[in-house]
Amino acid sequence: MASPILMPKPGQMTEECTIVAWHKAEGDPVHRGDVLFEIETDKANMDVESFDDGVLLKRVVEEGRTVPVNTVCAWVGAAGEAIPEALAPIPAAPSPTPAAPPAGPAFGAARPAASALATAATATAPARTRADDGAARLRISPRAGRLAAEAGLDPRSIVGTGPDGRIVERDVRSAVAGTAATQPAVAPAAGAGPLPVGPLPVGPVEGEEPPRPLSRMRRVIADRLTRSWQTTPHFTVTVAIDVTRLLALRAELKAAGANLTVTDFVLAATAQTLAEFPDVNSRTDGVSVWPRRRVHLGVAVSVPAGLVVPVIRDADRLSLGELHDRAAALAEAGREGTLAVDDMTGSTFTVSNLGMFGVEEFSAIINPGEAAILAVSSALPTPVAVEDGLAVRTIMRLTLAADHRIVDGETGARFLNALRRRLEDAAAFRREIATS
Repeated sequence: MASPILMPKPGQMTEECTIVAWHKAEGDPVHRGDVLFEIETDKANMDVESFDDGVLLKRVVEEGRTVPVNTVCAWVGAAGEAIPEALAPIPAAPSPTPAAPPAGPAFGAARPAASALATAATATAPARTRADDGAARLRISPRAGRLAAEAGLDPRSIVGTGPDGRIVERDVRSAVAGTAATQPAVAPAAGAGPLPVGPLPVGPVEGEEPPRPLSRMRRVIADRLTRSWQTTPHFTVTVAIDVTRLLALRAELKAAGANLTVTDFVLAATAQTLAEFPDVNSRTDGVSVWPRRRVHLGVAVSVPAGLVVPVIRDADRLSLGELHDRAAALAEAGREGTLAVDDMTGSTFTVSNLGMFGVEEFSAIINPGEAAILAVSSALPTPVAVEDGLAVRTIMRLTLAADHRIVDGETGARFLNALRRRLEDAAAFRREIATS
């Protein structure tokens, strides 16, 4: 019997992938473990292998197509074997045309009531099935459901283009865009309230180049960080750290052949401090808290297409040398696009370092699923008060952005002060290196 080859789900947040290259043609022999095609996810490319022996009977999805996870992409079976009629090649996905929303209030007024949205829903073909008890059941992905709720849209008014009419994220985004396009471009009357948040429509600007679409990676970054910023109550705390002695130690070690970076010291100190402050290493949804006793550090790495965050697992149990080797290997794999899915999932805290770019201070947006993120600025010569006079010391500023639902200001301040004590204690690092 012919076996379907499905589009895999490389990560928890991945809903669709793109086939970038086929490595087998129809009719080619296939053995278990052979690479059939290569896919592009939101963070990296990966190969999809066959789990069966036989012949590649049909390529259902061609190169360049983006399809939801678990979509049948190909069939493998015995030569000449028929494939199910119901799962023939996928046609080009139609662009859904959401129904126009009912006439509503102008900008600044309240959203339409749920009853009005429900009325509009009857004008479209709802993406639903019948459950065993005969009641209607909406078919919608979790991410699409969250996005619809954030946009104030009734999902029953959205036409789904996913498998079996399932509503996926792109359907909701199309509906949001369609709703925005139908809003009257008039100023609110006095007292009507503030303008809605979002980009205002503008005409062409002289000298402006034609628009280009965001890459898949940039769209995922935009979606995740926008959702984090809108749903997580951020607050920031900054401390200035005197790293003069630490940089002297680093120069000494470099002369001896140990090429440790400032990032290595920051990661080591952060991992140890997270073990001391488990709340900063946990996560919450506003109702429950998931404590984490293991420290898995995410390290933001810039790549040509955007940003990846590889994960150093059990970072608090690694020596400085081991942290350096692991961080360097993950950063290189990230730039080459060869990170495995496991290398980019499961972080409990993220460090973002812009110290190599002459940045005096910045704050970062919390990675979804974490309680905080650390922004590391440059180490700069700075005049500081020393006893009754002034001296020039090398100062580096660290900014913690934290989720106020689980981390209070006092906890954030104590965390940063504990981190500062570790980074300013060059002698402790020297002892650790000597004994490792």
